Amino acid sequence: MKQRPDGRRATLNALGEVLEDHRSLAEVRAFDALTDPRERAFARRLSYGVLRWKRALDWLADQLLQRPLRRKERAVRRLLLLGLYQLWKEDTAAHAAVHATAETARSLGKPWAVGLINAVLRNFQRQEAALLDALEQRPERLAHADWMLEAFERDWPGLGVRIAEGNNTPGPLWLRVNRQRNTLEAARMALQQAGFTVAGHPLAPDALALLPAVPVAEIPGFATGDFSVQDPAAQLAVDLLDLHPGQRVLDACAAPGGKTGHLLERVPKLQLTALDRSPERLERVGENLDRLGLDAQLHAADAGDASAWWDHTPFDRILIDAPCTATGVIRRHPEIKWLRSADQVNEAVRQQARLLNALWPLLRADGILVYATCSVLRQENSQQVEAFLDAHREARCLGPDGFGHEAGPGRQLLPGEEDTDGFYYAVLRKSPF
Repeated sequence: MKQRPDGRRATLNALGEVLEDHRSLAEVRAFDALTDPRERAFARRLSYGVLRWKRALDWLADQLLQRPLRRKERAVRRLLLLGLYQLWKEDTAAHAAVHATAETARSLGKPWAVGLINAVLRNFQRQEAALLDALEQRPERLAHADWMLEAFERDWPGLGVRIAEGNNTPGPLWLRVNRQRNTLEAARMALQQAGFTVAGHPLAPDALALLPAVPVAEIPGFATGDFSVQDPAAQLAVDLLDLHPGQRVLDACAAPGGKTGHLLERVPKLQLTALDRSPERLERVGENLDRLGLDAQLHAADAGDASAWWDHTPFDRILIDAPCTATGVIRRHPEIKWLRSADQVNEAVRQQARLLNALWPLLRADGILVYATCSVLRQENSQQVEAFLDAHREARCLGPDGFGHEAGPGRQLLPGEEDTDGFYYAVLRKSPF
């Protein structure tokens, strides 16, 4: 008889989709089989937790196993990580976590692993203090790949550990208030009356933090477009563009449409073009704009190939929210730790330079281009913009300033600082002369 899927088995399937099929957690299908919302939330929490702490959990498992498991027993290995994560990081009753994890092995048709899992998890309970003390002396405690830790420290001397720790601290649920539907204060009062604790943000005037964090379907007004989910760091782009009604604006890498919607909420009378090379992702932009009651010209096209979509009318403003390694948003997407490689940095840099050089000629004289990434790596950020400025003497950098760290011709927020994700911004103006 086919067994009903449960949270632990769904977690194992989700981990497999991420680590073997290289899907993001937002794309995995394993959770779809769970009809109980509580079980689905449980599986998501476990999946995020195991991926957040995977390298540390792997080290702990290696100390406790008498011999390595064969590669074909990946599911058993991941079950051990799942059980260790619950014992180490969650408030679950220890005996319940041990028993349920071991019995999951039986449900997978691996009765031989029941005793092994029981023994490993119970040994962790007995040796927990000593093991965690030893872990604290090792790089595995930071639960990042070596290349990432080396890059963080190289680019931000003395701050590498802080960046990793920021990545390991889950971010709160931040909302963006739709100014076309509500004022910040009215939105705050409505959420408080619904029983939430709400806080604003010093850098992002449209941002509200929501406690407790709940699925978007449970946020009053979300379905009707009063709010969007967006980190304050991502909300800074709209102010840096210095928008005015009637301007012709390009959002060059728009999906899933968070910044597209924010631009129109602030200044609805823009001539806004939103591009994304993926038709499926662009469809999400349209759905988000429909929910918000907004409209833009949407084109599925490669922004770097202007001949395929541009009508030869210059833009007043261009936003390049460039494809990047996303090393600044790991606190929300811990799978990035294991889906990125050092080689991918070079490919991201190549694509970013291609977009900058292709889109700069589309900007009118005296226009503004904002270059943004959710990365903390200087190769994608300050070094990228410095190389662009060296090649384009008509480009001037206007900052920004007032937040984060100076980063060459731009500004960097590091993960967790100001309770935001890690983001880089550079504001470039084209000289009229």
